[in-house]
Amino acid sequence: MRFPRALPMFAVVVSLAACAATPEREPLSKQVEQRAADPSEEPAEEQTPEREPYTIAFGGDVHFEGILRGRLADPRTALGPIANVLRKADLSMINLETAITTGGTPAPGKQFTFRAPASALTALKAAGVDVASMANNHGMDYMDTGLADSLAAVKRSKFPVVGIGKNATEAYRPWRKTVNGNRVAIIGATQVMDAEFIQAWTATSAKGGLASAKNEPALLKAVRQARKNSDTVIVHLHWGTELQKCPNEAQLSLAPKLVKAGADVVVGGHAHILLGSGYLDDAYVSYGMGNFVFYNSNPATTGRTGVLTLTIDGRKILKDSWTPATIQGGIPIPMTGSAKTRAVADWKALRGCSGLAARP
Repeated sequence: MRFPRALPMFAVVVSLAACAATPEREPLSKQVEQRAADPSEEPAEEQTPEREPYTIAFGGDVHFEGILRGRLADPRTALGPIANVLRKADLSMINLETAITTGGTPAPGKQFTFRAPASALTALKAAGVDVASMANNHGMDYMDTGLADSLAAVKRSKFPVVGIGKNATEAYRPWRKTVNGNRVAIIGATQVMDAEFIQAWTATSAKGGLASAKNEPALLKAVRQARKNSDTVIVHLHWGTELQKCPNEAQLSLAPKLVKAGADVVVGGHAHILLGSGYLDDAYVSYGMGNFVFYNSNPATTGRTGVLTLTIDGRKILKDSWTPATIQGGIPIPMTGSAKTRAVADWKALRGCSGLAARP
């Protein structure tokens, strides 16, 4: 913003105060506007915002199949009351476990294939979700046509998505955002793909697809590259074994490698149930976020879900908190009262078989 040379200084202050009062979640670094220097004066010293802690909220697996398709009739309220929890955080993220397409051919031989119209991205935006990963075992359920449609929908909507792209460079590329002076980088990848689709679905230099955590060198390289110019590096993974209550060997092997490469937070899901969360040295790991917006009515998978909120300052994970919910009609309904208290205690107890610590 450029100010006339004769503009009184109090007008500049008022202008800056008005910018700071905007209700949108703009990072502090974007809220500071510099006054144009008078050619006859010494150049003004550049103002650098001080870094302050920020919060990021994570929900689990989301699709809009079955009974959830009808909720997209009004995308503004599709995620229900859990949106209030997501909006309170400076950033929020989910796993979008569906192709964004109305066409294409279902992946041959798959028992479950998920797809949703582009209004699903509108619904996520309206609920306060800032970024989603599509690196999962349903991201290309409608094969190459579905991939092309998904990428086109993402581009039109300008909704940030990680873990998928027109080539490997794009698929492994982090989404970046500066929040309260913190340079945040988020990478998405999947450790879970049906064996017959690994080659067809994995992004390469020559074709589009998903960022594969099975290609550990590529994923670790992406983390090391992000580490060079980021304050916080977050890796979102699709991993684990369905309905297995403890992390599997592949998870236990990969998590410390990611932390060594420079990841500060490693979070993900796939098992349809909650798994343990806690500290791995100074980093924070959540092995399983469970279902979130999901049609499955199995009591084992709908009884417990919620939102994980981390408070972060640079590389320091200052606090973790859990907002428990139950899936009703396909959407998470936050718990209250004594049921909420018990659910938080149950969530903490899941750490027992994870090898993670309650504190760094």
